[in-house]
Amino acid sequence: MSQSVFITGATVNTGRGIAERFAKEGYNLFLGSRSAERAESTAKEMSEKYGVFAKGYGMKVFDEENVKEIFADIKKEGYSIDCLVLNASNLGLLQKFFEVPVEEFMDVINTNVGWNFMLSRQAAIQMREKGGGSIVFVNSNTAYRAIPDRISYSASKSGALGMMRAMALDLGKYNIRVNAVLPGMIKTDRWENDFNHCREVLSNYTPLGDIADFEDIANAVYYFGSGMSKNTTGAELVVDGGNMIQLYPIIDETNERRAQANERSE
Repeated sequence: MSQSVFITGATVNTGRGIAERFAKEGYNLFLGSRSAERAESTAKEMSEKYGVFAKGYGMKVFDEENVKEIFADIKKEGYSIDCLVLNASNLGLLQKFFEVPVEEFMDVINTNVGWNFMLSRQAAIQMREKGGGSIVFVNSNTAYRAIPDRISYSASKSGALGMMRAMALDLGKYNIRVNAVLPGMIKTDRWENDFNHCREVLSNYTPLGDIADFEDIANAVYYFGSGMSKNTTGAELVVDGGNMIQLYPIIDETNERRAQANERSE
């Protein structure tokens, strides 16, 4: 029997990479995006490329009725979710502590914690009915290591990890596993375009001399999302090139190794 996965933020960058990974394994795809047009277009591309059923949904952030409507539609299509991947996130960029409006601070918390709770509950209802499933949070190493002007983001990612553990405990009796992947810096379009000088920040300087690409994160998510981790719940997998183990980055050596790696890939 074919399996189904719902992925939020699934049309670009890491989310799209995760969708590709599951599609290669024959999963039916349900793809969420803030843009219904992008979601539907991506679903069409995936279906044609991999021969799987795929459907896209425009999503309203922190809207429980919208979440319920989406999961009801999945049932109407004749499917139920085996895996939920919580990839979409409010990045909470450039939030100065003394200046950020409380509403903007709470938008990040509501998106990264509250919305993910809503999605998890509706997915878990379907998983409970079919005897099990997997929920995977795409979290961040900033849950443990704060960075400047991102207070709501770090707080939300720490909160989401606590929620992940609590969900793993509450849902284990239903054979629903809940785990989290913690990426560091990823080669997204923001990184490629050096948005906010992100290619210069210290997170780039890892012991492995490189940062993650989409495939690295997608493989980690698939491990948790599939039966490969059938006895693992409440766990975290850090995918950051070893960044979190450092007291401080070794910039000169890492720079040289990254340059060599980039030359080999060109």
